[in-house]
Amino acid sequence: MKPAILVAAVMAFAVPAHAQFGGLDGLKKIQQAKQKYDDLNVSDEEEQKIGLDVSAKIRQRFGVVQSVPVHKYVTLVGLTLARQSERPNLPWTFVVLDTDGVNAFASPGGIVHITRGALGLVRSEAELAGVLAHEIGHVAHKHTVNAIKKNRTVQLGTNESLSNRAPFVDKMANRAYEMVLENKFDRGDEMDADKVSVTLTEKAGYAPGTLAAFLTRLDDRNKDQPAQNGLFASHPETKERIDAIKKLAGAKAGATVEARYKENIKYEPTPVAAIATVEDGAAGLTGSTKAKDDKGKKEEEAPKKKGFGLSALKPSSSSERETAQVSASGGSRGLGADRAAKGGGNPAVVKASVTDAEIAAFKKGIA
Repeated sequence: MKPAILVAAVMAFAVPAHAQFGGLDGLKKIQQAKQKYDDLNVSDEEEQKIGLDVSAKIRQRFGVVQSVPVHKYVTLVGLTLARQSERPNLPWTFVVLDTDGVNAFASPGGIVHITRGALGLVRSEAELAGVLAHEIGHVAHKHTVNAIKKNRTVQLGTNESLSNRAPFVDKMANRAYEMVLENKFDRGDEMDADKVSVTLTEKAGYAPGTLAAFLTRLDDRNKDQPAQNGLFASHPETKERIDAIKKLAGAKAGATVEARYKENIKYEPTPVAAIATVEDGAAGLTGSTKAKDDKGKKEEEAPKKKGFGLSALKPSSSSERETAQVSASGGSRGLGADRAAKGGGNPAVVKASVTDAEIAAFKKGIA
């Protein structure tokens, strides 16, 4: 309950009936306000459903790199950080998207996406940790869900949810997809996620200011690009963020783990001018550029399986073709090649199982 509602409710029982905010009508309004606020709350189960829906759409938009080794490595870095976050028990999942565009997306409920292009621009494991920890921060602090709850369009639909939560959750999922794809977080949320990045990387043993190093390189790469291009497009001024991150990190030392990163990630950055893009409103999202491993072989394709899983989910509110059109259009809103980057043609999830023993062994290599 919000403080104002709580105070009003207490006062309603603390004063004579004739003064209770207009009598019974006033009390009824207070109860309705409380009900409306409670109805906007999202359970962990609903949050994860929203996240699954958002991830399905993002994967349809960009495709997924079909490499188990790449996913396993990124998952090891991600879980090392996520398990030290404020929500360690979420079903954290890390997905590498098949596009040259430099981007990262955090779906509610614990699904973090990073693009092949971003991995190519990253120089060390500590930098990767800095980017993933930032996205983990958005999930851990429920930035997307809380922002949607403030959205007037979603609020107007809560009356329907009194008897049936499904339309409300679907509406939130659609809004969440738009927000995540367009990086529509407010200034406070972005700075908060940066703080989480510094905190989690330091806890894990990484150099805590490496997100600033990545952002500096990204800023230099994007110096001739539109202000709304790609990753962190709607974030506070990049230079301001870099300075703030450096201040938070201070002179604290930590590992960069550059060698292990280069052993596991072979991608090279693609110049902005060379990134293939999707035309606004286009339905076709194929055209994958197949990455190769250090032996020159095509990356392993994940088998398509029947049954429940992220790859089996269909977006909740439209047909597959309509979703492709909406996704392509959404990716092209705003300006810049990273935002409109063309994606691969395979949205199937790559399962990269990681054990607790593997995570423990992985942590020992952060030195």
